Amino acid sequence: MTLVGCYVGLSKLLVAAFPVLLLAWLRFGIAAVAMVPWLRRREGDAALTRADRRLLFWESFLGNFLFSICMLYGVALSSALAAGVVMAAIPAAVALMSRLFLGERILPRVQLAIACAALGIALLALARHPGAAAAAADPAAPSPLGYVLLLGAVFCESAYVVIGKRLTGRVSPPRISAFINLWGLVLVTPFGLWQARDFDWSGVAASNWGLLVFYALAASMASVWLWMRGLRQVPSSRAGIYTVLLPVSAALVGVLVLGEPFGAAHGVAFALALAGLVLATWPSRARA
Repeated sequence: MTLVGCYVGLSKLLVAAFPVLLLAWLRFGIAAVAMVPWLRRREGDAALTRADRRLLFWESFLGNFLFSICMLYGVALSSALAAGVVMAAIPAAVALMSRLFLGERILPRVQLAIACAALGIALLALARHPGAAAAAADPAAPSPLGYVLLLGAVFCESAYVVIGKRLTGRVSPPRISAFINLWGLVLVTPFGLWQARDFDWSGVAASNWGLLVFYALAASMASVWLWMRGLRQVPSSRAGIYTVLLPVSAALVGVLVLGEPFGAAHGVAFALALAGLVLATWPSRARA
């Protein structure tokens, strides 16, 4: 999640150089070439069942493709502040879906951790977008559909966590990463080709090409592999807490790399996020 936050922050530079759907297509394409060896079944890997293939498709469709569409259009129809506040519900949604679909118990300590994480992300969103509150106060500005789409993005990301938990029990993290990326490439290719027709390739600086390669490998390979490896050891309701590190690390990139201001509200948000992590990961006391 820390790595995801870093490339989310740095992707601001890439969005200025590439159209969004073309950027996604290039990301999946570069990573697909790099991950060809990961597609092969190795010794000890179980054969993919029909259920595994279905889960891999939905993991990519919900967690990669549909999440991006819901988020982008949701922000366009509401505001960035609304997106930050609504997305703070991801840990709670992960815990809820883990309870419903995986039967995992949510301990009171984890419930409190979820509350800390959600409040921390909400404060971070408020601090990073101080001017958005005025826009949200205008009844004509936000659309109810925008909030519906943002809530859809929350559950898409939550489904990504829960489905990943099921997949890690049968499929190795490298193969999950490779198949998810391949499905993402298939789904976004028509849109990427459409935007590539009129794109001026000569206007892209060499530094942006290097950043694109880092983004592709970090987003599709490193972060997904780390996440799937972690899900083998951590209940998905607790794993959802770690999504707090996404906006935290993105904010650090904004402050340290992009020169964004840092205020007292950011400090409170960081403290709440860390408190949620401590509560969620503190070892349970063994029973006699």
